[in-house]
Amino acid sequence: MSDQPLKWLIQKLTGQTTEATAIRESLEEVIEESDRESPALSAQERVMLGNLLTFGELKVRDVMVPRAQIVAADENIPLGDLLKLFHEAQHSRLPVYRETLDDPTGLIHVKDVMGLLQPEAGGAYCLSPNARVTSLRRPILFVPPSMRALDLLLKMQATHTHLSLVIDEYGGTDGLVSIEDIIEEIVGDIADEHDEVAPTLKLDGNSYVVDARMDLDDFRNQTGHDLMVEDGDEVRDIDSLGGLVTSLLGRVPQRGEIVPHPDGTEFQVTEADPRRVKKLRVTLPKSRATE
Repeated sequence: MSDQPLKWLIQKLTGQTTEATAIRESLEEVIEESDRESPALSAQERVMLGNLLTFGELKVRDVMVPRAQIVAADENIPLGDLLKLFHEAQHSRLPVYRETLDDPTGLIHVKDVMGLLQPEAGGAYCLSPNARVTSLRRPILFVPPSMRALDLLLKMQATHTHLSLVIDEYGGTDGLVSIEDIIEEIVGDIADEHDEVAPTLKLDGNSYVVDARMDLDDFRNQTGHDLMVEDGDEVRDIDSLGGLVTSLLGRVPQRGEIVPHPDGTEFQVTEADPRRVKKLRVTLPKSRATE
């Protein structure tokens, strides 16, 4: 069955034309009407349709994995170490680079590496001594952060590519996008057995001990305390607690440092490396902590 009707529908719903705007407004009314008067649409269906209506506004930068979280392989890595990296990362595809991540050369699929295993007597397998990582490279898409997520989805479908690297204006690697990252913007999180458990917090006395990757929205939902910081009339474009602490201080803090928030909240860095904050102790203002 052709996927052209689906592409047409997505393009119509997420486009910027007058016709697209009218279609979106009509569907929004239908969703709201269903929510008020009848169970014609389930909660999941309403969420998915709502996500689809806003999908056209998303850019690649909105869905990409940031550079600091990219797991990639040097093209000169020994095959044994590459297999170990695949095992640790729990990914089926990894970007490949030459010397630094700013010089990407393609991607490698784990099944291509497994194809190099040769059987030995006794049922064991070993890697071919003549195999090279560079012989396994596949093409990878390079896209700008300003590209529409919809356009990237259609391009990835057309080229049968599941991974794209986001390249900034200077040619450096800015992030990574998988086709799953884009689909999740419509259907919600697609969890599998290898996904990490979402960062959680625990109460320790009057403080919260948290993973610095925790999303600010998740922290607000679990504690009722909003840590968003405004710069003039605009809210800082920050997603995680670790990013907030780094932004407040103007640099990556060291272990043991205490960083104050404008509302009186204090962040104590309990674990960090030279590139990022890992764990925090968050102490809310006394007036808020006693509520």
